[in-house]
Amino acid sequence: MSDSNKTDFTNPSTFILLGIPGLEAAHVWLSIPFSAMYIIALFGNFAILLIVKMEPSLHEPMYYFLCMLAFTDLVLSTTILPKMLSIFWFNAREINFSACLTQMYFIHNFSMMESGILVAMALDRYVAICHPLRHSAVLTNPVVARIGLVVMLRGGTLALPSLFLARQWPYCRTNIISHSYCEHIAVVMLACADIRVSSYYSLSVKLLVLGLDMCFISVSYIQILRAIFSLPTKDARLKTLGTCVSHLCAILTFYFPHLFASLTHRFSQHMALHFRILMANVYLLAPPMLHPIIYGVRTKQIQDRLLWLFTYKGT
Repeated sequence: MSDSNKTDFTNPSTFILLGIPGLEAAHVWLSIPFSAMYIIALFGNFAILLIVKMEPSLHEPMYYFLCMLAFTDLVLSTTILPKMLSIFWFNAREINFSACLTQMYFIHNFSMMESGILVAMALDRYVAICHPLRHSAVLTNPVVARIGLVVMLRGGTLALPSLFLARQWPYCRTNIISHSYCEHIAVVMLACADIRVSSYYSLSVKLLVLGLDMCFISVSYIQILRAIFSLPTKDARLKTLGTCVSHLCAILTFYFPHLFASLTHRFSQHMALHFRILMANVYLLAPPMLHPIIYGVRTKQIQDRLLWLFTYKGT
């Protein structure tokens, strides 16, 4: 691996990821919490998928959407962490140009998919609370499958232009990326061209998708709260509101770190680089770790089946 950061190439065969610049001496120590987050995410999300498959009482829209969320979380965390750990543990900083762009595409694609799934879960809560008698008729299995397909196609389609633009730029200054993974802006900033199209498109799509999704979720919960406060008793209101707590927590763990990391990376250049990169890692790794914990703690059927998996000895 060459240490030079100046070259005349226009189509680099590899990029070099620096990990977390300024904290190289702490890479091994930083790998401990990141590895723990990844292990929890793997175990928790695989457990969600297995439990929903095994438990017939969970074969309903809310848990189908939860399975979609678990799958998306598994892909997101697996997209970045193995390479990050190879940097931290083995100083294996090189990444193939195509692999880098693929990683970038998966991050953008599945981040938008996750946002879309949270919207679908808000729709499920809205129908279940505001129109309970129509829930099974509105959210049938074919409708849930079509919603999942639309979410997948939206993420994949909107992420493609960023990939194509990043591939066509000439990279003639450096192939060193001051990041622990191939984050879109960190990659295209290395191009010796006017990258405003890439920057504006990426930011516009992110703000538009997240903005519209959060607006839809907000409108759904305004209607949900109206329905809840119209219930006759306090116990009924609390019980109904309790069915939304897990989803609300999932929303907070996804949108707040995501927006904070995106905005600080673009607009807070005075902020320490290592802090911005740490936040960018946390916003991708924290939600996959927290989502199965949130739903495991709040969902009795999942708790019971998980306990059964640990205690069942067979006969």
